[in-house]
Amino acid sequence: MKQTFQILNVKCNGCATRVRNALESEFGSVEVNLDVMPREITLEIDDSDIDSLKQKCKSLGYPFANEELDTIEQISTKAKSFVSCVIGKIENKD
Repeated sequence: MKQTFQILNVKCNGCATRVRNALESEFGSVEVNLDVMPREITLEIDDSDIDSLKQKCKSLGYPFANEELDTIEQISTKAKSFVSCVIGKIENKD
């Protein structure tokens, strides 16, 4: 079923590229909407795979908007998102 999720820390096309590229092998095609805040990702996903998607996004620095994070997790995901963004900008140039 096609579902949409709100994620945090996505700021630019570099971030969007990183999200798409990192999720594609496990979850297939991912659309990233940069026109809304918080940003949204849309993909075909079974409900049983949502926890895995949630963990993968968080590991990249882009947690779900409805996820409660403690202060350390907020700082950690923000830092990871900066690294992911740079990787996405490099991947986008290829």
